[in-house]
Amino acid sequence: MPEPAASVRWLETVPSTQEVAHLLAESGAVHGTAVAAREQLAGRGTRGRSWHSPLGGLWMSVVCRPQQAASGECFSVRVGLAVAAAIEACLPGAPVLMLKWPNDLYHHGRKLGGILCEARWQGEELAWIVAGIGINVRNPLPAELRDTAVTLAELAPGITPEELADPVARHVATQAGTGGPLEETELAEFGRRDFLRGRVVDQPVHGVAEGIDRTGALIIRGTTGGIRMAMAGTVVLA
Repeated sequence: MPEPAASVRWLETVPSTQEVAHLLAESGAVHGTAVAAREQLAGRGTRGRSWHSPLGGLWMSVVCRPQQAASGECFSVRVGLAVAAAIEACLPGAPVLMLKWPNDLYHHGRKLGGILCEARWQGEELAWIVAGIGINVRNPLPAELRDTAVTLAELAPGITPEELADPVARHVATQAGTGGPLEETELAEFGRRDFLRGRVVDQPVHGVAEGIDRTGALIIRGTTGGIRMAMAGTVVLA
C-alpha cells in the first residue's frame, strides 16, 4: 500500500480545496497528500451543488492513488467509513456515526458532513482520485439547515477542525490505498452504520433499501419483491 503523506497543508481562503488538490496531483503529489482551507468561497458538493464552507468547518481534499480502480460509489463508501472512524477516534464515547449512501455522514438523523470523490484518468488508466471532505465542526449553520444539519461542536464543544484534519487524512489514505471492490469487513462496517437500511426510498429506485454490494451499489427491494441495484444517483426518502 502507498505510504500516505505526513500532514495536512493548511490554506486560509480558496475557491475550492478540490481544485488545489487536483493541481497538486497533476504535479506529482503522492498518495495521501491533503490540503485544507479555513474557508472555501466556491466549495462544491455532488451533482454540481454548492457547499456552504464558512470559517469553523473542516474543508479538506485528499489525493488518493489506489492500487486498483473501483466504482465511484465503492470509493465513496470506503472514504466515508474512514472519515467516520477517524471522527469517532477523536471523540471517545461519541455515538456511532451513520452513513447515508453514497456520500453523507449523519448523527441522529441530521447531516454532519459529505464526501465528493472526483477521478482523473490518463487514457484508460486511473491517474488519481481526489476525495473532498466537508465536516461541520464549529461553523455556523444556515437558518434553513438547523433542523436537518448538525455540528461536531454540539457533541464536543471543544473540538476544532485543526485537531480533526490529520487523523481524518490518515484514515482516508490508509483505507483508500488498495482500491478494488469492498471487502467483507468493510461491508459489515457499513452495515453497522447504514442510515438507509429498512427505509423506503423513492429515488433512485422505489423500494426498501437493503444495504450495498461489494461494488458499492445500493440494493433496493421493490414493492413486488424483486431486487434492483442503484449504481449512482441521489437518494430521496419516501
